[in-house]
Amino acid sequence: MSDRIYNFSSGPAVLPEPVLRRAQGALWDLNGTGIGAMEHSHRSPAFTAVIERAEASLRSLAGIPDDYRVLFLTGGASTQFFMVPMNLLGDGRAADYVNTGVWSKKAIKEARRFGPVHVAASSEDEDFSYIPERVHLSEGPAYLHITSNNTIYGTEFTREPELPATVPLICDASSDILSRPIDVSRYGLIYAGAQKNLGPAGVTVVIIRDDLVEAGRDDLPTMLQYRTHADAGSRFNTPPTFAVYVLAEVLAWIEDQGGLTAMAEHNQAKAQLIYDALDRSELFRTMARPDSRSRMNICFRTPSPELDVRFAAEAEQRGLSGLKGHRSVGGMRASIYNAFPPAGCRALVDFMDEFERAHG
Repeated sequence: MSDRIYNFSSGPAVLPEPVLRRAQGALWDLNGTGIGAMEHSHRSPAFTAVIERAEASLRSLAGIPDDYRVLFLTGGASTQFFMVPMNLLGDGRAADYVNTGVWSKKAIKEARRFGPVHVAASSEDEDFSYIPERVHLSEGPAYLHITSNNTIYGTEFTREPELPATVPLICDASSDILSRPIDVSRYGLIYAGAQKNLGPAGVTVVIIRDDLVEAGRDDLPTMLQYRTHADAGSRFNTPPTFAVYVLAEVLAWIEDQGGLTAMAEHNQAKAQLIYDALDRSELFRTMARPDSRSRMNICFRTPSPELDVRFAAEAEQRGLSGLKGHRSVGGMRASIYNAFPPAGCRALVDFMDEFERAHG
């Protein structure tokens, strides 16, 4: 990793070093055009090639069927929290949500602005330490929404809820998208802020089935309709061009690593290394149930908040940055997304062992 330290930040997060190197050059000159990637018109042939490459790579990697649109938007997942119900509610049916943490609760809050909301399952009874096994749908819901990975609590869905074919599954996949293969055809809409597994902050990926594009309300402000962006190829207005360029490079890097099957194996091995260390420790303990553990965000703590603070501070001095847990839960959090190197996981385990010998 040259002279870079290990970045465990939950997002914006570590990017592949080869991508950063290519982006350095593209800032000055994109593909020999004599114009930098941030300077090209979003309608120029050079940027058209970039955005088309990004979509083609995403479709290939994720196996996105032809009856789905790929959109590159702005506003992050927080904008999708209201854009989804704004487009898909309104006929009196409820929107069903699985509540697995802060981000689910934010999505639920926004949905209630546009129609009735039914919480079909929740893990709030045990501080969001697990993924509910079953959902209890309302009668004929407009959709069911899940958050596939919960960065604050370190939990992750390992499989999709079983749903009737008439109920679209909506997923906030911001923190685990492209970390493993998924069957996109089981979803009606997937959205993800890019700043964890896809690229830099600024671009939001939406994968939406054609029938949901068409079903969306047409009396909304133009920019808040999915059909607007689907019809305009994500260029109704100026998209975040440089963020899309970096995203395209990240997708190419994932392809070079062997695709999503290889990513899944890579991510499982990294997470297992840290979880094994936590399970054998007498000082540290994890926050999530073993059957719900995230491969992306490993949340843990010591017996006291004071010792947690000391661990994070000493880790920072060792070049292990960003381990402080979310302010709402405390403890520590190791975010090890696709681009995070295995050597960083080994360095963390070594430091955990050393810290336990000193403070256990």
